[in-house]
Amino acid sequence: MSVVVVVGGGISGLTAAWQLAGLGHEVTVLEGSPEVGGKLRAAEVAGVRIDVGAEAVLARRPEALDLIGELGLTGELIHPLTTAAALRVGGGLRPMPAKTMLGIPSDLESLRASGALTEAALERVADEPSREPLGPLHEDVAVGALVRERLGNEVTERLVEPLLGGVYAGRADRLSLQATMPALAAALESGGSLVEAAATVVSRGAHAGTGPVFASLTGGVAALPEALARSGQFTVRHNATVRAVSRTADSFVLTCGSGADPEVLHTDGVVLAVPAAKAARLLRDLAPAATTELDTIESASMAIVSFAFSGIDLPAGSGLLVGGREGLAVKGVTVSSQKWPLQTGGLTMLRASIGRVGEESVLQREDADLVRLARHDLRQLLGIEAEPIDAVVSRWGGGLPQYAVGHVAKIARVRSAVATVPGLGICGAAFDGVGIPACIGAAKAAAEAVHGALNAAATTRGQ
Repeated sequence: MSVVVVVGGGISGLTAAWQLAGLGHEVTVLEGSPEVGGKLRAAEVAGVRIDVGAEAVLARRPEALDLIGELGLTGELIHPLTTAAALRVGGGLRPMPAKTMLGIPSDLESLRASGALTEAALERVADEPSREPLGPLHEDVAVGALVRERLGNEVTERLVEPLLGGVYAGRADRLSLQATMPALAAALESGGSLVEAAATVVSRGAHAGTGPVFASLTGGVAALPEALARSGQFTVRHNATVRAVSRTADSFVLTCGSGADPEVLHTDGVVLAVPAAKAARLLRDLAPAATTELDTIESASMAIVSFAFSGIDLPAGSGLLVGGREGLAVKGVTVSSQKWPLQTGGLTMLRASIGRVGEESVLQREDADLVRLARHDLRQLLGIEAEPIDAVVSRWGGGLPQYAVGHVAKIARVRSAVATVPGLGICGAAFDGVGIPACIGAAKAAAEAVHGALNAAATTRGQ
């Protein structure tokens, strides 16, 4: 039986450990913080448990639901009561347009019905399919540059920017089309109309399945990493910071703990499931070419301020997103008690997200200041004047990797460099997507690669 160490106890690391244990390896997860889960974490707000990080899985990708099934949690699945959301644009709330691809419109009537755009912007969308077609997109481009050129600034700033900001805490003008919208990038490889390509992708998605688009668990999606850690299939060590990884002729060597009192571990295989910046540091000697690439991946920090209110009435729907030019710190609001079937005892639970890439200064405020800032914006957005029953601030420093133009090719180079070190794997949100299913898929692939290398080495030794 080979021994494998997984560095990082987020959903990626725990999934890799689960997969490797299932393949017959002895696995230890080293997590630098006191608790596992990474950005999948829950907290009690006025006695109600809610997610304070990621709060849903995409149910039309199989990876998360398959893992939930493997853990015997299928009976705990829940689905949103509503996914109807609003946009704050031009100082007011408008319904989120239907049939968009992360804000890129595909249906003029749905767009017009939302009231999110001026008549001039609507005319530009209507005219786009008749304009000179886009040339073939053989290289990656920024989403913002493409949308501005074809559909104008208003579509970019009122629709695309808030949606991409909600997912990545990023800016449309800096995010990669290939990485954030791979299906749309593929549809545009031969050029044509942006609106028509978006319509094709949206139509395919609509026919991909008839069930709900999103899902969670009765204890929130934070229950997923908790169940993995409790499974007993592998060992988890908390407060175990890994400072260096090297390789000898027959093993990997991990240096953990403090410089004054280091602990050295020897292992047959290693999976790094940590943010890009830390992975870059740990790979500096093992795979320097990977370090060079990972060092260039920027990340965004954010905070989620979770509230419990009593006796307030809010508009129907799951929440809202805020355009970047609205002059507000809050970039999105989720009304958790309206979105999910929670037992709240009549309280209204909501989460306000603060922070985009380049806005780190606002996050330097104390928790009490962030609560006051969020309450100020909630008054502007939803007219909430009531004092909260409770408020909890959750900070995610460097929590969202930014997929810049060329990201897909960059990650391919990272994986090629890591593959030159047999028994080493790498995964995490910086790779194939920030969503939970994408992280699970990348983690299982990394585990399989390490398993294959260890089996090949064992075969060679036996010959």
